[in-house]
Amino acid sequence: MLSKIAKTINIQLPSKADSALAEKSSRKLSSYISLEKNLAILVKEGKKQAEVEIPAQALCLLVDILAQMGEGNAVTLVTIHQELSTQEAADLLNVSRPYLVSLLEEGKIYFRKVGTKRRILAKDVLAFKAREDEARFQSLAKLTEEAQKLNLGYED
Repeated sequence: MLSKIAKTINIQLPSKADSALAEKSSRKLSSYISLEKNLAILVKEGKKQAEVEIPAQALCLLVDILAQMGEGNAVTLVTIHQELSTQEAADLLNVSRPYLVSLLEEGKIYFRKVGTKRRILAKDVLAFKAREDEARFQSLAKLTEEAQKLNLGYED
């Protein structure tokens, strides 16, 4: 079932031709990525052409988008200040809505109420996800270290 976000923005998977073009474009553009410098790109359409300067950060994002499209994935951008419903936030975390509501009620993710509805900022959902990912990584690192101490056959 598509989330409300997906339905709202009419997500479509890229065609095979678009995927191939995106993959080729991402490879070419990635060689120009430099976090210190903006990039000027010449845009041509028929006889019209214009030089467009792209901020380095936007170029990195564009390359990531093209790489995902090259793999056949649909891409959606969510601004960090966007308010999400509980279902949209649950979809973003890939958890059930009732589980997300329990996280909200436990105070693990900040939210506000608008009438009877809960609203969560995307940045708060992403911050929670980053904390959880870091905790998982730390646990995995400890388990790996213990396995190596016990000579269980795991190497770096």
